[in-house]
Amino acid sequence: MKIGIIGAGSFGTALGSILADKGYDVTLWTRSEDQARSINENHLNSKQMPDLVLPEKLKADTNLIHVVKDKEMIVSAPPSHALSGILKEIKDHIPPKVPIVSASKGIENESLRLVSEIFESELPGQFHSQLSYLSGPSFAKEMVKRVPTIVSIASKNEATAKRVQEIFSFTYFRTYWTPDVVGVEVGGALKNVIAIAAGVADGLGFGQNTRAALITRGLNEITRMGIKMGADPMTFLGPSGMGDLVLTCCGEGSRNRTVGFRLGKGEKLNEILASMNEVAEGVKTTLSAKNLSDKLGVEMAITQEVYRMLYEDKDPKEVVKALMGRDLKREGV
Repeated sequence: MKIGIIGAGSFGTALGSILADKGYDVTLWTRSEDQARSINENHLNSKQMPDLVLPEKLKADTNLIHVVKDKEMIVSAPPSHALSGILKEIKDHIPPKVPIVSASKGIENESLRLVSEIFESELPGQFHSQLSYLSGPSFAKEMVKRVPTIVSIASKNEATAKRVQEIFSFTYFRTYWTPDVVGVEVGGALKNVIAIAAGVADGLGFGQNTRAALITRGLNEITRMGIKMGADPMTFLGPSGMGDLVLTCCGEGSRNRTVGFRLGKGEKLNEILASMNEVAEGVKTTLSAKNLSDKLGVEMAITQEVYRMLYEDKDPKEVVKALMGRDLKREGV
């Protein structure tokens, strides 16, 4: 089986590593000639994970059309803000009737579209039944190290979901399928915003109690937004909901938690982002989530305060004070 993966960041590389480990011929798309050479000649992604050896069946190519043409499955893993342009470029070159798997997480800033809505807007209707969305508690480096991991595969088409589930499932990588595309997308996008808040609390020196509070109340507002958009609330108790939220808020490998942690330590956002090799999706998603919550009339206190910190330069200590000083209310609302 020949598989093309769009995006040679950590997560795209990790998914490619799993598929190549299963024996599939996998090609990653990267814009960097040096990165492609490192993967092809040394089996190393020298930019993202230079200490981890990749499978020999994992190759790289700088020609995007070559990566998608004549493939039997396509996996899309670029930053969400780059997705629309990429889809416009490849839509005339995607083979018919192949599964298309998205692993990008976020909400587009200008249009407030979920990743699934971007796919359905940019690709012709003939491809819509082939679309699926992968999300769950999964750090890329641990996947490459073959650490046991579970994720959700969401698709509106049951046959597509089960086909992708079968292709990805492996001895250390277990997949669960669900028809709830919106729930999986909302959970995967908004957990990054909550992780920034959790990182801030850790950077300020608060303890486990504070982190648990942010995770609990964060899940509440993610679920509230998801239900408003038509998601099944039970999805948020699964891998792409609570599972991904806990990992991203607690794991030191989380880019979004790291952004928050460094903000809590007093660093400036532009300096933090300039020093990072990869995109922390939560920064852009915070803007989208704040605007979407305003548009839909959904109360999202943590998201609103993270927005004020990132985009209005509010002091992280004042953010915590604002959250703790809110009006008292009944649990669950």
